Amino acid sequence: MSDLVLGVDIGTSSSKALLVRADGDVVAVAVRAHHMSLPVPGRAEMDADADWWGDVVALCGELVPQVPAGDRLAAVCTTGIGPCLVLVDEDGRAIGPAVLYGIDVRAGEEVDELTALLGAEALEERCGGGLSSQSLGPKLLWARRRTPEAWDRASAWHGCSSFVAARMTGETALDHHSASQCDPLYDLRSRDWSRDWAPAVLGDMPLPRLVRPDEVVGVVTSAAAEVTGLPAGLPVVAGAVDAWAEAHGAGVRRPGDLMLMYGSTSFLVQVLPELRRRPPLWTTCGLDAGSYTLSGGTATAGSLTAWLQQLTGGVPFEQLLAEARAVPAGAEGLLVLPYLAGERTPVFDAGARGVVAGLTLRHGRGHLYRAGLEGIALGVAQVLDLFGTAAGTPGERPLVAVGGGTRGGLWTQVVSDVTGRAQVVPAQAVGASYGAALLAAEGVGVVPPGTDWSRPGVLVEPDTSLRGLYDELAAAFADLYPATRDIVGRLSALPRGET
Repeated sequence: MSDLVLGVDIGTSSSKALLVRADGDVVAVAVRAHHMSLPVPGRAEMDADADWWGDVVALCGELVPQVPAGDRLAAVCTTGIGPCLVLVDEDGRAIGPAVLYGIDVRAGEEVDELTALLGAEALEERCGGGLSSQSLGPKLLWARRRTPEAWDRASAWHGCSSFVAARMTGETALDHHSASQCDPLYDLRSRDWSRDWAPAVLGDMPLPRLVRPDEVVGVVTSAAAEVTGLPAGLPVVAGAVDAWAEAHGAGVRRPGDLMLMYGSTSFLVQVLPELRRRPPLWTTCGLDAGSYTLSGGTATAGSLTAWLQQLTGGVPFEQLLAEARAVPAGAEGLLVLPYLAGERTPVFDAGARGVVAGLTLRHGRGHLYRAGLEGIALGVAQVLDLFGTAAGTPGERPLVAVGGGTRGGLWTQVVSDVTGRAQVVPAQAVGASYGAALLAAEGVGVVPPGTDWSRPGVLVEPDTSLRGLYDELAAAFADLYPATRDIVGRLSALPRGET
């Protein structure tokens, strides 16, 4: 008999689950698509009961029967998008829609209010940086102020992974990594809640119990077992935010290691040798005991490529990639500012919007798609510049590239060409659910702490002959945002018609 673990990840556009053996081999995979809701400009939401718990129920129902006869399911762990917010009632059911991570910018006034109240320097000292749309605390204050009926009904609040763990176990707990994204509620140095600041955000709403990402928070209840098919009493490991779980599964665990995730957004995570602050990047607790990370992310990446596919007639991505490959670097003078959902790092402007500059009648679908990839890559290059040598390494180690956007090869090559950085695409790049499975295995002793399931993969090296071209494009890209910001703001203020 051998032990298997179940890793589940809830992403922006889909949820994925894996059955994995102790040696890292994947036994079975299941995927379930869903969609986020954009009800009004600036808001991004999901139905936590249907899209999060519903997906988990369906995925477990598909995979649990595939546990081979004679093998044992030893643990389950769920990771997910974050930092997110969902209020729950006494039965653990969601009250209203879940508020998503930094692409939801509803709490701008609360960001300013809490910054003025607590002080920018104090926030940097405790939390590693200032408050932004990525911070969960302002969204909690928004919910308390703007939805008082829901707040009064709520018995607890959760992130994505902790919501699922609570539905499985009945326990309210939050992992240290996710908690460190709940600025201004968490103190990075003490690795504990900032209890003196909590009342300003939460009033008398309780803070969750803190646990490690690889810690067992409870066991599957009989009620959860009935709907999921998981064995009652199965250990449930806490989990964390998906990007960090993906880094964990991809072996990004040594100081200086840096992961670039090609997902609905672009996200970068770098492991630090010790607690260091480098605003405007986010400093958070890592997933390994005592570790810290730096991170930054753009607001659009795969969501932009999906939009371009729909805009150009819904042709298969393979065809778009082929047409884009036929277009020379620089897209013959076409430049895209990919801020279709505002932007996070480095401009932190919720009002930023997309711009296509240089269009002519000779530009076609392939030009637009290539320019979109290059625009995303230019944004990634700006974020990489912020990392510098913050981790105490020269920054020459290849990036670890993960996510669905690594398939096909063109996007990763464009990023290497634009940034001048080599990338390694792991041989088994199966997403954050793989990191969730590794956390589950470590949490119950199926594998020892520090186990690395990553396997060497494809090396993508930059084309140095394009350096001059992309330096010119990078300068134009940097100028395009400030040059169009006021015009975009005036356009955004125009009256909106009913649709």
